Amino acid sequence: MKRLSPLVLAFAFLSFMSFSVNAAEKGIIRGKVIEEVGALPIPYAAVSLYEGTNEQTLSITQSDENGFFKIGNLKVGTYRVKVSYVGYTNLFVNEIIITEKDFDKNLGNLKLASEQSNLNEVVITAQKPLVEFGADVITYNVGSSVLAEGSTATDVLKNVPMVQVDIDGNATISGKRSTRVFIDGKPSDYMTSNIADLLNVLPSDAIEKIEVMTNPPSKYSGDGEGILNIVMKKGFKVGFNGNIGINAGLQGNTNTNAFASYRGKNFNINGGGAYRQNIGKGNSESYRTNIFPDTTFYYNQFNNNRNENEGGNFRVGFDWDITPKQSLRLSTNYNVNSTNSLSGNDFYYLNEEQIATRLRNQQNLGDGNSNNFVFNADYNLQTDTIGGKMTIGVTINTNSNNDFRSYNRTYAFPVNLNPSLQQNDNQTGNDGLTFNLDYDKPVFKKRDQLEFGLAYNYRKNDNDLLVQNFNYQTQEYITNQKLTNKFFYNENILSGYASYNYRKGGWGLKGGVRAEYTNVNFDLSTGSSYNVKPYLSAFPSVSINRFFKKRYNFGTTYSVRINRPRENTLNPQVNNADTLNISYGNPDLSPSYTHQMDVSFGAFGLKWSFTPRISYSTSSGVIERYRIVNPNGISESTFDNVGTNQSFALMLIGNFRPTNKISTNGNFSVIQSKYSSSLNSSLNRDGLSLRGSLGISMQLPYKTAFESNLNYANNITAQGRNKGSVNSSFGARKSFFKNTLSVRISTQDPFGRKNNNSFNQGLNFISQSYSTNNSSNVNFSLNYRFTKVKVNKVVIPPAPKQ
Repeated sequence: MKRLSPLVLAFAFLSFMSFSVNAAEKGIIRGKVIEEVGALPIPYAAVSLYEGTNEQTLSITQSDENGFFKIGNLKVGTYRVKVSYVGYTNLFVNEIIITEKDFDKNLGNLKLASEQSNLNEVVITAQKPLVEFGADVITYNVGSSVLAEGSTATDVLKNVPMVQVDIDGNATISGKRSTRVFIDGKPSDYMTSNIADLLNVLPSDAIEKIEVMTNPPSKYSGDGEGILNIVMKKGFKVGFNGNIGINAGLQGNTNTNAFASYRGKNFNINGGGAYRQNIGKGNSESYRTNIFPDTTFYYNQFNNNRNENEGGNFRVGFDWDITPKQSLRLSTNYNVNSTNSLSGNDFYYLNEEQIATRLRNQQNLGDGNSNNFVFNADYNLQTDTIGGKMTIGVTINTNSNNDFRSYNRTYAFPVNLNPSLQQNDNQTGNDGLTFNLDYDKPVFKKRDQLEFGLAYNYRKNDNDLLVQNFNYQTQEYITNQKLTNKFFYNENILSGYASYNYRKGGWGLKGGVRAEYTNVNFDLSTGSSYNVKPYLSAFPSVSINRFFKKRYNFGTTYSVRINRPRENTLNPQVNNADTLNISYGNPDLSPSYTHQMDVSFGAFGLKWSFTPRISYSTSSGVIERYRIVNPNGISESTFDNVGTNQSFALMLIGNFRPTNKISTNGNFSVIQSKYSSSLNSSLNRDGLSLRGSLGISMQLPYKTAFESNLNYANNITAQGRNKGSVNSSFGARKSFFKNTLSVRISTQDPFGRKNNNSFNQGLNFISQSYSTNNSSNVNFSLNYRFTKVKVNKVVIPPAPKQ
């Protein structure tokens, strides 16, 4: 609790400052948001207010069901407004001057142009709020975060509301066991064999925003109980602009990146690159009690590791507005990663009297590299003048991963036991093709939208594992035929969907259904072949929202999702890197289906927002890893459809802005989970999971900004619990030369290293593990932004006051 005292004092100070708001402020800015074509009102458009040239958002509101908005309680001064809505180009209004005599400014009709029809967008830049809350999605604007500069996608995800990143770099949404990561609306797991590797090298400066979807629309794949969609920067500003940055940390990590974009009258070309080096250190210990009818014995294990990683990301994009109704977008992305690792393990064998009878030492060396290439092409056609749009997209990807490891095992006592030396050479190839055809249009020329489309996904994975053991007599390596194997995986998914969205009078209704036909087959070089019977799945989704009194929103959703077993869980190849704790996949897994329902209520004030959510889900055939211990003490870990899971969650999400220059956001979730299994009685378990985060951002004098975040997680699993410590990060940034140069210093976990501990219990064992890594770090970064743009002025004609 002592560590949290500075945070408590900070909030007390902020609360005191909130009472100093001048009650005499009476300025008003109002207007109406409409479509450029058809002049139809746009409800729920986001209207952001900025003071002068300040980068920090002063307030955010939404237009009502008739497109009107009103921002009050403003003091005398100069303001600017940004209006944004999905599918339309952002509109900026400059130099809105409020005086004592002219304090009510009516901007009249603000016309938003469709993204497909607008060639010369307004390029006056403005700072977006860090976090935006919608009925079905939470948006984290990466460019608004001080801590995100000079980092990677993995680092950014750690501070996104409702998201947790584990020690291996895997990201999940609170309460969602199977979360999928998308990039620009397309699944990233079709692009690489290891998502964590991709996110660890993807620079944050290439990311525009991250969307957290707990109830994804029907146009997205039915996989996963939630989706994290990473939206990349497109560089659509008119003229030439870009940035160059460098980041270095005391732990030995460095990161350099560059991005440039040029926008002409009807085309845009952009590209960027990044290179990252990182050093990871850690240690862990585990204690396992093995319980059998005739004896009880113990295994204690102590580990230390050091990893050196380096990687690069390179991307090029070309966007061409062929005609006012047609556009073509092309992009390529190439990632390369390499790693070197060194670790040591000490294994203690203790008898029933807890006396050590054996001590085995193991030295592990690892050398790995991977590369991934992705090509995207999207063609957009505006089919009519009322908003009809067709999109055809193709994604082609290829990935290769080589991982070489050696394990040298010797015994400190008894000395008569023979040593062993083993080498594992694992080569993985991953290729894929994705095709999608989408069409949407208004039906009754009102605020409705009909969407339907088709998609085809193909994926091939080849996993070649060669295991060799050293023969000390012949002084040569001999292939281990029992562990050496090749795994071939092929997946074909054909999908179709249709949805309808209708909004009127504050009501919003969206319903849709997606159907997916799945055909999977895989086999081993040993001759074993598995042909999963093709299956057809349907995924209905419904959401109802009600916006009333211009400050409240009520919503409810229902959807069905699927968790398909893929090569990482199906592959039966044995991993015996730790011979006392071996692991392998299960080729007999079946897909798991989840029915999930959410109820949310949003309340929005001038300086605050609060969105509590209640979620319930029930899953059948839940796929999770579980462990058994054999009489010889060897633990076997695999995956299975462990049974059913019922989950009930309460999520509290909020934002508070006590002053114009201070913004806080936080989220907290309590999740009650209950596992039921006929497979293993040890899997009948229920308990609470707790997750929470708190963030503060401040705009300080002299073009300085400050941001901090705290995160905590404590999760139940089918066979135990994972506990995490409080993780924290703090950062400060100062801008120079008209905001073109920024300097940042940040620190991660200054109060101590990141610690994790877990508890697992089976029918005949109890295991506890503790680990820590070198997450404590201080980073310094420089970032230079250059721009040469053409500014389009917006002239607002006089309009009568309302």
